Amino acid sequence: HVQLVESGGGLVQAGGSLRLSCVASGRILRIDIMAWYRQAPGKQLELVAAITNGGSTNYADSVKGRFTISRDNAKNTVYLQMNSLKLEDTAVYYCNVSGIRGSPSYRYFDSWGQGTQVTVSS
Repeated sequence: HVQLVESGGGLVQAGGSLRLSCVASGRILRIDIMAWYRQAPGKQLELVAAITNGGSTNYADSVKGRFTISRDNAKNTVYLQMNSLKLEDTAVYYCNVSGIRGSPSYRYFDSWGQGTQVTVSS
């Protein structure tokens, strides 16, 4: 199985910054899409940002210009740099990674992290 471990969440004041990290481990042949989702209390899960293995990115309108997603393919790691944080960014953030497993499976995988809490205070 492909496992994801997230880190970097915490409590920050509005206007501050946080950097989330997510490391994928296990038998991995190739990682395609790496993404961050979030879920605020009482709200649905939403895509925050995604990045392909070619480096193309996609952002939710609410975070454009404030958040930056990046990846280190050698380390199977995806980052989310969050700047100018707002109260409404408070949520549990989940890492999602998809791709192809390594030997002997060579099957598609789509894995989720356990989530990391980000709380923005006034």
